[in-house]
Amino acid sequence: MGTIALLAAACGPTEQHPRKATPEEIRAQLRSLMPVTLQDRAGWATDIQSVFQALQLPPTTANLCAALAVIEQESGYKADPPVPGLGRIARTEIERRAGQMGVPKFAVSGALLIKAPDGEKYGDKLARVKTERELSDLYEQIIARVPRLGRGLLARANPVRTGGPMQVSIDYAEQQVSQRPYPYTDGGSIRHEVFTRRGGLYFGIAHLLKYPNGYPRHLYRFADFNAGHYASRNAAFQSAVSLATGIKLVRDGDLVLHGRDQAGATERALQTIAADLGLTPEQIRADLERSTRDEFQYSRLYRELYAVAERRAGRNLPRAAMPQIALESPKITRKLTTEWFATRVEKRYRACEVRARR
Repeated sequence: MGTIALLAAACGPTEQHPRKATPEEIRAQLRSLMPVTLQDRAGWATDIQSVFQALQLPPTTANLCAALAVIEQESGYKADPPVPGLGRIARTEIERRAGQMGVPKFAVSGALLIKAPDGEKYGDKLARVKTERELSDLYEQIIARVPRLGRGLLARANPVRTGGPMQVSIDYAEQQVSQRPYPYTDGGSIRHEVFTRRGGLYFGIAHLLKYPNGYPRHLYRFADFNAGHYASRNAAFQSAVSLATGIKLVRDGDLVLHGRDQAGATERALQTIAADLGLTPEQIRADLERSTRDEFQYSRLYRELYAVAERRAGRNLPRAAMPQIALESPKITRKLTTEWFATRVEKRYRACEVRARR
């Protein structure tokens, strides 16, 4: 049985306010839950416990196991995991972007023939990169040395936009610091911090656990970690829309085309039953615009749609479902889905819970 579970049991059933586990006890439990072959378990435990404290997240066994399961799935406990063929992937992306910008291929080749301060050609360095951190650092070197061509081609040409032990989105990390101050001494840019163990864990655990939802299982958090917050709630909503309208929808969790005037498939389906919902097309659109936030589940559209769908189904409908999303990334070399990811992480999570009970 894990340290925290033992503390709860020791308090007895009549204890209304069990003693909170100390940071030392939380770190001890984390060490017991990690693979025994992992080097520097103490360092990993210290960083994870510090993140839970900084984010003010309850360090329950369930939450700790959820974080550890994602770390194990995404990187195998590597702060900066290697990506097979990364140099080739990056070169292909640079050339693709150059073609879109009308930059001839020979100009790209010429830029990569420029020598770095150590005398090695940048193209040779690019061919040898193995991790996202190495690639990001190299891009910055090239941009500094060849600013005109470098900024245009490389500023947004990095084919890998996630990093760290939990492979968290760098865009997400940058959004987070605009909403919540980064609690650690900044070693440089937020992009740099994502590639560190401490920073990658901070933003990854925040993305996994620091948002309100009513999911009955961590499985749906794992799906959201992969597909975006509330993707599982929204996929269930799309199932209910299909039931209410008879219109088949792809259950991808995307309810509206944000920033665009035209209606997407889910919005068009809802418009066919606008009278049953008691809403105008404009009201439907306004509520759908809230679908990436927690507040959507309190909207009139959400309530009325489920009322209509459940009347037609004659039963209560689930409020979470697995999104149907095929994963696409230069790093992915086989057919994978969000469901594959979530179920793999769920399996690791359950194994962690078993270890905690021993």
